[in-house]
Amino acid sequence: MTDATAKPPAKEAAQPSDPTKVVTERLEDVVVRFAGDSGDGMQLTGTQFTSTSAQLGNDLATLPDFPAEIRAPAGTLPGVSAFQVRIADYDIHTPGDAPDALVAMNPAALKKSLMDLKKNGILIINSDEFKAGNLKKAGYETNPLEDNSLDGYRVLTAGITKMTLAALREVDLDSRSKNRSKNFFALGMVYWLYSRPLDSSIEWARKKFAKKPEVAEANILALKAGYNFCDITQAFQTRYEIEPAKFPPGTYRNIMGNTALSLALVAASRRSGLPLFLGAYPITPASDILHELARFKNFGVTTFQAEDEIAAVCSAIGAAFGGALAVTTTSGPGLALKSEAINLGVMIELPLVICNVQRGGPSTGLPTKTEQSDLLQAMFGRNGESPVPIIALASPADAFDATLEACRIAIKYMVPVILLSDGYIANGSEPWRLPKIEDLPDLRTEFHTDPEGFLPYSRNPETLARPWAIPGTAGLEHRIGGLEKENLTGNVSYDADNHQLMTDLRAAKVERIANDIPELEVFGDQDAEILVLGWGSTLGAITGAVVEARKLGQKVARVHLRYINPFPRNLGDVLDRYRHVLIPEMNSGQLALLIRARYLKDVVSFSKVEGKPFFRHEISAKITEILGGNEDVH
Repeated sequence: MTDATAKPPAKEAAQPSDPTKVVTERLEDVVVRFAGDSGDGMQLTGTQFTSTSAQLGNDLATLPDFPAEIRAPAGTLPGVSAFQVRIADYDIHTPGDAPDALVAMNPAALKKSLMDLKKNGILIINSDEFKAGNLKKAGYETNPLEDNSLDGYRVLTAGITKMTLAALREVDLDSRSKNRSKNFFALGMVYWLYSRPLDSSIEWARKKFAKKPEVAEANILALKAGYNFCDITQAFQTRYEIEPAKFPPGTYRNIMGNTALSLALVAASRRSGLPLFLGAYPITPASDILHELARFKNFGVTTFQAEDEIAAVCSAIGAAFGGALAVTTTSGPGLALKSEAINLGVMIELPLVICNVQRGGPSTGLPTKTEQSDLLQAMFGRNGESPVPIIALASPADAFDATLEACRIAIKYMVPVILLSDGYIANGSEPWRLPKIEDLPDLRTEFHTDPEGFLPYSRNPETLARPWAIPGTAGLEHRIGGLEKENLTGNVSYDADNHQLMTDLRAAKVERIANDIPELEVFGDQDAEILVLGWGSTLGAITGAVVEARKLGQKVARVHLRYINPFPRNLGDVLDRYRHVLIPEMNSGQLALLIRARYLKDVVSFSKVEGKPFFRHEISAKITEILGGNEDVH
């Protein structure tokens, strides 16, 4: 995604000569949230709306919100599942601070999401579910459809459940199965409201349920019924259109972060000529990487679902020893379990990519919510002096390029690399321009094969990487293991001077990566009063806030870190240019701690640990607060 483009002016809605006639108004962007019980298919509904909008050429960003409990009681607040999507005719950076329209399939969904809906926002409610029992489960003392508490919103109540069953009365399914199609009735309503065609969702249903044609028919009929209900009844006096966004030329697809990461690993395997091995143990929100890569066996990809996190990373280390592009995937709790084996990777100096899709902690924490709280664990969460390179993804589309870079560094420097994603990136989606194969980096590597003078811990003078010698190669037998290695020979050594030397060499190897990565580029005003420094998935909210601030005449700049260990070599110089440095993070100030320690820079730490991503308005307000003369903001 590019940094920013100005919004074009919206077209005024045509004034109807007939007050009963529906008019069409063009919008620049819109934020829609689908919310219901975890069994109501809200993720599928949101995904279909997203896919259709992507095919129409809109820029988009999504924010799925999953329940943390697998089987939360139906109709309760913990069981609410939601999917928010923002579509636009210009370059956007986030899925939106607040929805313009909310589809609430039951009382719990309404109660949990109404606080976020914009005033005068559109509210579509399935009135069939607002019964006494469901109201009680959601904690309502009175029915919000009757107590005037929804004044200030544009409310459409519709008996979605009953109308779905009526539309499917001729379909050969039981009532429970028919009821599952009510999400497509709601989808049809929203398609009508925002002038979306039905074709792609109809085609999807026919392919998805090719072996169950009656289920496909039920979904298609429900979709059409929801669309026709709005069309015939003129439930809304205004329909909306969002024109396609202007993208650079190329072929685009809508992609989720975990999918982009997976495709990058396959691409890295092909570009390096190395077979890809994934050793993984299922854990939310990283499991989809394992599922995705299991589909690529025909590309030489081996996926191994281990019995636990330790076995997963150890199997990957074994694969690296055998000459594979080795990967292990996990989330924060699993990274803790893998720490000893990652230390082994540091000691034996083999390439390994450790993908950590961060979630709310500590312990099991908030398994379906997002957070950036594993940074210090990635940096220091191993015994002894055990530095590893750290790379952070910034968005779903960026996941592809950042993952390729992690593989490049791991192979070139013979070192484990930690790749930090998070739940927001992993499950979110946005348009991604497919790269040309010839533009992908050349990752080819050569194994050491010459036994003449072979020393397993000799060093490449540029990178300090040791030779990659595959077991079974005649004359290249050597030791690996967790005990300290003697310089050059790799024999076990307890010598004090040797330990100091090897510790320094391992650290120097990581530091040399700084000479092999690009310097930071500052976006915004070069003479700005404040620099907003971010990393990871805060990019969208930070960029949106900085663009907004500059439109208001504030002197603001932004810089975003992909490389966290080592830092880019010009980071210190960049920090010194600005009077104020603001660091928004979804943790308690972990990057701020590192920046203060390394550069002795008095930064403003802006922390959020709510299981939710940053919103643009939060960062905008903090920028204004700092520039408003409050000198003691820390």
